[in-house]
Amino acid sequence: MTTAEALDRVGPRLDVQVTSVEAAAYTIRTDRPEADGTLEWTSTTWVLVRVGTDDPSLPLGVGWTYAPAAAVRVVDDLLAPAVCGHNPLDVGAAWEAMVRAVRNAGRPGLVGMAISAVDTALWDLKARLLDLPLDRLFGAVRESVPVYGSGGFTTDPESYLRAQLLGWVEGHRIPRVKIKIGESWGKRSRRDIERVVLARQVIGPDVELYVDANGAYDPQQAVRMARRLDELGVSWFEEPVSSDDHSGLRRVREHSSADVTAGEYGDSLAYFGHLLADEAVDCVQIDVTRCGGYTEWFRIAALAAAHGLEVSGHCAPALHAPVARATPNLRHLEWFEDHVRIERRYLDGFSSPDDGTLTPGDAPGHGVIVRATDLAPLRVA
Repeated sequence: MTTAEALDRVGPRLDVQVTSVEAAAYTIRTDRPEADGTLEWTSTTWVLVRVGTDDPSLPLGVGWTYAPAAAVRVVDDLLAPAVCGHNPLDVGAAWEAMVRAVRNAGRPGLVGMAISAVDTALWDLKARLLDLPLDRLFGAVRESVPVYGSGGFTTDPESYLRAQLLGWVEGHRIPRVKIKIGESWGKRSRRDIERVVLARQVIGPDVELYVDANGAYDPQQAVRMARRLDELGVSWFEEPVSSDDHSGLRRVREHSSADVTAGEYGDSLAYFGHLLADEAVDCVQIDVTRCGGYTEWFRIAALAAAHGLEVSGHCAPALHAPVARATPNLRHLEWFEDHVRIERRYLDGFSSPDDGTLTPGDAPGHGVIVRATDLAPLRVA
C-alpha cells in the first residue's frame, strides 16, 4: 500500500491532535554484573513514551530511550506541553517545538534522550494512523538489515565469552562480532589482548572481529593497542579514546588498519558536523535513542553520506530496524546483548536475526507491542 492509498483509506481519522504524551521508566536488573572499559552496571532503565490523540479509538504511538528515570520529568514538564496540539502527521513541527522548548535546559544528554523517545513515539503513531510499517513510511531501500553481535563484557568469564561468540556465529550465523576492551580505564591492556586472542580463536579467521574501548585509552596507548589489534585482524576499533577527543580519534585513525568509529553519544546534527569536519572517524555511529530520534537520524545520515561515510545503528535493535532499513548508507546495526535481552522479553513482535541480518515485521509502526502487564512491576517513575 502506498502512502497516498493509506491516506485515502484512513480519511477523517487524520483530522486529530496530539493530546497526551505520557512517559514511564522501568528498571530491569541484569542477570549478572556487566562492565565495559569505563563503566559498571547491574541494571538498565528503559524510558517508554506513549503518545495519544483526541480520538480514543485511535492507536497510541510508542517510543523509548535507555536513560535515567529523570527523563520522565523532562517529558512531562518540557516536551509534552510543546507537542500537544500538533497534528500527529506533522512530526517535524512537533520536533521543532520540542527543541525550542528546551533552549534553557540544554539539549545534550538526558534532554536529548527524552526528545528522542517522544520523536520515535510520534513517528510510530503516524505510521499506525496510516496503517503502514515505519520502514515503508520512511521508504525502504533494502530487504533486511545487517547486524553484528555485541557484548563481550569485561566482567564475563572466558567460558561465557566463548558461549556468547558461538551463539552469534553459529546460532544466528552473524559474520561479525564485537567485544569490550579497555578494562579498568585501560589499566589491564594485557588482559584486553588475551580476550581478543581468545575471541579470534573461537570465531575463526573468516568472521569480522570488532572491539569497543568505550574511550578508556589515551591516544598514545590506543595507538600501541591498534598495532597489536591489526595483527589479530580486528577491523573495527570503537571509541579507542573519548568520543570528545577528535584529534585523538584522528591520530588513532592514522595508525590503525581498523576502522575507527564513534558517535553513539551524539545529540544533534551540529555534534556530528564537528565530528565529520575533524575527519575523526571511518564510520559514524548514530543512536536513535540519543540523537533526537528518527527525525534527526535522517539528517545525520545524509551529512555522513555527503562526507562519503557509512553509518551504523547503536543498540536498541527493535527501534533502529525500521530506520536502518530506510537508510541508503547504512553499514549495519548493533545486536547489543543488554538491549536484546530487554526487548525480546517485553516486546511482542520482536524479531531475531537470521544469516546475519534482521528483517522488520510488516505490522504498522515499528511493528512491536509493549507487554505492559509484564513490565508494570518494574516501574520506577
